[in-house]
Amino acid sequence: MKKPALLDWIRPHWRSIIIVLAPLLLMPLPIISPTKEARCGYVVLMMAIFWMTEALPLAVTSLFPVVFFPLFGVLSTEAVCIQYLKETNMMFIGGLVVAIAIEHCNLHKRIALKVLLLVGTSPRLLMLGFMLNTMFLSMWISNTACTAMMVPILQAVLNELKESKMMALRRNSSLRISTITSSRETVSENQEIAKNGKEDATIIHFQDTIPTQDVVTMKQVEEKLQREVDEKYYRDTICYYLAIAYAANIGGTGTITGTGTNLTFLGIFNSVFPNATGLNFATWMIFNVPMMLLNILMAWIWLQVMYMGLFRKKNSSNPDNSKSVRQLIASKYKELGPMSYHEANVLALFILLILLWFFRKPDFIPGWASLFPSVKIDDSTPAILVVIIMFILPSKLDFFKYFLDKDEKSKAIGQKRSASPSLIDWPTVQRKLPWGLVLMLGGGFAMAQAVKESGLSFWIGQQLVGLSVLPLWLVVTIICLIATFATEVSSNTAIANILLPVLAEMSKVVRQHPLYLMMPATLCCSYSFMLPVATPPNAIVADASKMKTIDMIKSGVVMNFLTVGALVVMFNTLGVIVYDLKDFPSWAEPAIIANTTSVSKAIFAPSFNHSSVLSL
Repeated sequence: MKKPALLDWIRPHWRSIIIVLAPLLLMPLPIISPTKEARCGYVVLMMAIFWMTEALPLAVTSLFPVVFFPLFGVLSTEAVCIQYLKETNMMFIGGLVVAIAIEHCNLHKRIALKVLLLVGTSPRLLMLGFMLNTMFLSMWISNTACTAMMVPILQAVLNELKESKMMALRRNSSLRISTITSSRETVSENQEIAKNGKEDATIIHFQDTIPTQDVVTMKQVEEKLQREVDEKYYRDTICYYLAIAYAANIGGTGTITGTGTNLTFLGIFNSVFPNATGLNFATWMIFNVPMMLLNILMAWIWLQVMYMGLFRKKNSSNPDNSKSVRQLIASKYKELGPMSYHEANVLALFILLILLWFFRKPDFIPGWASLFPSVKIDDSTPAILVVIIMFILPSKLDFFKYFLDKDEKSKAIGQKRSASPSLIDWPTVQRKLPWGLVLMLGGGFAMAQAVKESGLSFWIGQQLVGLSVLPLWLVVTIICLIATFATEVSSNTAIANILLPVLAEMSKVVRQHPLYLMMPATLCCSYSFMLPVATPPNAIVADASKMKTIDMIKSGVVMNFLTVGALVVMFNTLGVIVYDLKDFPSWAEPAIIANTTSVSKAIFAPSFNHSSVLSL
């Protein structure tokens, strides 16, 4: 009797228990080893526990460095606070505001519906259309907003598919019902004509073989049809909704601004390796767009195998199915009307921002940033420039229409005219911008800086020397699997904040290019397909479709292994070429090694068999 009572008490108070016990259980660490590294490790472990359990809101845990690092003598308050609005954060904010502007004018919905019309409306092509739509949009706007926008469109399409399927089955069953009715009428006529007993017996025997209640027969047929449609509809619902969730998670990996984990990686990478070269918006896309497309293709094929039957013959029993869906999508697109001046301006500025990001410093040609050799220009500059322009340009041409208005009488009457709103307004930005995620990025950067300055990173690196005996591709695979399955039960940004500083130091110890370990781990933080709690897109589709968790697990676990396997292969082939991963770069050389003897260098320079990696 005591155990259930205890559980009943723990269940509503588990967060409070973790908040109290976690600091107490970790307290022996700085007491037994009163070093700067131990004090930093205490704060890092406490943040990791709170991030993974979400005992406190993620954004609140992200503020721990402002309090504990100065009090524990790890970093000054100023050194901590400056991490919360670094260049990477400004780039993130700029990209988010542009994404909000796209949502504000409904441009994302126009793009989605147009792509669906272009791709096609057969079941397989329709699923591909939804995946390509979601993938592309999640490259530029938040995965959550993209999924939330696609769900009502998908639901309307699924309702149309269900209705079309029901009508088709009713048509197929109508022949059997009409045959029964026709046979009954024939028997009745023969009964009136027949006079002798033999003939009557034959007719009565024939009549007994026909159901006696037409109403019951039709009701049974209707119930059977409904069961068939509901079963097929449930499978279709799971398939299409999972397609959207997978595409949103995968699409965010295509650009460096696509998800918070990508920007977490960028900030930590630039913090630990401030002189690093070879990584920018363009080089990120050169590798990750092909990787993203490969993952989308694998997801599309796997969902067909799982729910549609990949090698099943095309069902041509209902040719009106695709036509009705196309008409539905076309009607929704028509409701949007012609592209407005507002949408055209936002689209033009969006394209401008992509071009400015891509050609700032693409490495294969001189970028526009080379026009300003005296200063270093990063990606936050064009992002904020486009944001400022969006607040200046009007969303309507009322100002020009006023001067072009030839009706002087209407001007004389003194009609009230209001100023045209800008392409985006601050209340909308303030309401939709995920400020908590901005704080999470800052908290991760502050933690990485503290790990570096305290010497904890060097200590961790020394403990990881033993991994140098393993083949590099195996080390990367293990790291990817850890990242993938850890993000199934915790925030992907939180996992990235925990893993990436460790991997940055590990790369120095094993004398391998930092991108070899850090980028695959970053990408795998987005490969969360198994549980509704893993990512917001998973949660949205699980709630909208009412699917069972086991259904998401069954297809998601295969996707986890498929994406990790593809990433390991791609990174050891295309990644080696794009990022020149064969040699350990000089900008990653640990300062402590540069000033030590050759014996110390030998300790930190275990070699890997590159030939085994390239032959993977």
